[in-house]
Amino acid sequence: MKRILNARTILVLLTLNLIFSGCQNSNEKQMRHIVIFKYKSTATPDQIEKVTSAISNLQNKIPGIVAFEHGINDSPENKNNGFTHVYQFTFEDADARDTYLPHPEHQKFGEFLGEMKIVEDVFVVDYIPITK
Repeated sequence: MKRILNARTILVLLTLNLIFSGCQNSNEKQMRHIVIFKYKSTATPDQIEKVTSAISNLQNKIPGIVAFEHGINDSPENKNNGFTHVYQFTFEDADARDTYLPHPEHQKFGEFLGEMKIVEDVFVVDYIPITK
């Protein structure tokens, strides 16, 4: 009887370990999509705010986006080559990112951005975070 209880206890512990280790690894497949803009010197703060608002709003229109954040370069190293505004999306996984790219709302944002004529250059990086 004692061996059966010990075996059951071990089985329960192993099962819980698998469940919780699966939860810890669930973020390993998340995809980060970093978009960095170099705005033209003629871009006004109001225009930049309109772009920031529009890109931020994509998280409410496109499925698979789990987080969005943005900011302005604050590095004292002066190696940003004029790129100033950073927009970061976190997707559930690469498939969600692949859904986002051709999504009509993303395409509409691209058209809006082109009509604004205030972006000089764009730098994009996608990656799966590695933490160890």
